[in-house]
Amino acid sequence: MFFFVYIYAMNFLAHLYLSPNNPQIIIGNFIADHVKGNKFKHLPENVQKGIHLHRAIDTFTDTNAIVRTSKRRLHERYGHYGGVIIDIFYDHFLAKNWKNYSQIPLDIFTKGVYQLLQKNTNILPEKTLELLPYMVQYNWLYNYQYKDGIRDVLNGMNRRTKGKSKMNLAIEDLNLYYTDLQKDFQAFMLQLMDFTTTEIQKL
Repeated sequence: MFFFVYIYAMNFLAHLYLSPNNPQIIIGNFIADHVKGNKFKHLPENVQKGIHLHRAIDTFTDTNAIVRTSKRRLHERYGHYGGVIIDIFYDHFLAKNWKNYSQIPLDIFTKGVYQLLQKNTNILPEKTLELLPYMVQYNWLYNYQYKDGIRDVLNGMNRRTKGKSKMNLAIEDLNLYYTDLQKDFQAFMLQLMDFTTTEIQKL
């Protein structure tokens, strides 16, 4: 059960970091992957804005040249799972270099996120409710900074795909191209922060 739920934890940290300081927008940005299509009109307005923000960030990421460069660094065996792997790697670099991006310590930030979500379980989708206890228990967001935490995520993804994704092997790619991938992330993050600032102004 631990690994089954763990596979949903991909680039949560980046989305949470990029959310404005509005609790409902943070929630919306967090749950967006668990919301299908436009089935969120019943949610509070700011939660809806968070979902829109999340999707805008995803679109920007998927079409970004730097992200495509990172994907090309990966072994071809991962196929279309390459984007997911890069999401995970980028969250690792964000967590590892957190002090460069936030004045709030990572442990305090993550505890605040957990508390916010636990206080608002009434508006969380079913999949988020399944995930949340494990996220808190194993402190996923904080542990992204460690390679062991990333290895656990990759192993969980591979189990979920019944070995088809071979994502458990991607820790080798992380080790092999660590410096290059970190430079990719740093350059991409500057672009993403500028993009997100503009998108937030549109909300």
